[in-house]
Amino acid sequence: MDGKKFATAVSCMDGRVQEPISRYIKERFGVDYIDTITEPGPNKILAENSPPQIVESIRNRIEISLNKHKSNLIVISGHYDCAGNPTTMENQIIQIRKAKDNLSKGYPGVNILGLWVDETWNVQEVSIFSF
Repeated sequence: MDGKKFATAVSCMDGRVQEPISRYIKERFGVDYIDTITEPGPNKILAENSPPQIVESIRNRIEISLNKHKSNLIVISGHYDCAGNPTTMENQIIQIRKAKDNLSKGYPGVNILGLWVDETWNVQEVSIFSF
């Protein structure tokens, strides 16, 4: 690589969340590029580890980012008004935490962060929520 730093974002396909998430990761972690992996409601998919073929596809794309671009950060997110995962914020945050735990088992030594994008498209780290 050309010395540029990468992070990996696993986020919803909803176009409203791509820019806020990328901006947050770049500013917070000083990375240059974001490898974006999108699925509708990926926090639910990775929390439940189902359906297996989509989980495998997400993991394959994560591994490309980690191995080829030397990313050392995986971000899993959820967001307000998600068509692919139409549930409460509280439930989505629980899913993000579970997804983070599931990813941690497969990628030891890689930093994994959960993000929530609210109704005003502001990004918050899941660790701030306590319920």
